[in-house]
Amino acid sequence: MITAVYFVVAAVFVGLMVWWLLFKPGSEYRKAVQKPFPAEWQTILFRNLPIYRNLSKEQQSELQDLIKAFLHQKNFVGCDGQLITDEVRVTIAAEACLLLLNRPHTLYRQLKYIYVYPSAYLAPHTEVAEGGVVTHRKQGRSGESWQNGKVILSWDDVAHGARNFSDGQNVVLHEFAHQLDQESGTANGAPLLNQVSSYQSWARVLSREFEELQDDLMRGHRGLLDHYGATNPAEFFAVATETFYERPDKMMQEHPELFEQLMAYFQVDPRKWQ
Repeated sequence: MITAVYFVVAAVFVGLMVWWLLFKPGSEYRKAVQKPFPAEWQTILFRNLPIYRNLSKEQQSELQDLIKAFLHQKNFVGCDGQLITDEVRVTIAAEACLLLLNRPHTLYRQLKYIYVYPSAYLAPHTEVAEGGVVTHRKQGRSGESWQNGKVILSWDDVAHGARNFSDGQNVVLHEFAHQLDQESGTANGAPLLNQVSSYQSWARVLSREFEELQDDLMRGHRGLLDHYGATNPAEFFAVATETFYERPDKMMQEHPELFEQLMAYFQVDPRKWQ
């Protein structure tokens, strides 16, 4: 009962936040959305995000508004010599905002900064082995999502993932799925769902699929979902999100219940964009 009340309160909070962002009189958000979408940004979308041309006119318009608001609110920081151009900003914003189409959102309210490296970068990594032995080392990364308002991305991986929107590998979709997951207070594979009644079926389906992916990893069997999703429930949700958007037909064929859960959550059917 307490859990149900918590999710109701959370859903109301999200709804109020969306209302405040969209309809606060004279808000900077509203001003940003009302500005025309630059022609050069449209060119970037057609060049760097091939599925954009397959969205409906309504979806294209909504995505443009989301991009304008996203770029107005978020700060981009170049690392290791990476220049922050309109191409970098618009490409990242477009993919991040794909996850917000057709549904209530707070435009990643907690996110403040997006750090962009030219390519894969080294990040500190700590491992704890059996017996409590701790090892500190550097690990190559293409992206990270933090709950302190930061996302880190490799531009090479961003550009490749956007242009090759069919291999199930997309660092922006992956890291921003983590951002959605973290809006519930913790990254555990259970983001704030659209209806309280959806949590039971979400937990049942995703838990079963996660365990099956772990079994596949142990047996060395490669299926549709990347084995990285077997790391923990949060990574499973992020990997499933990549696959849902990039390989929807295959997911519907091989993991129909998982596909239905994600379609109910994201409120889009990416099969129409292929």
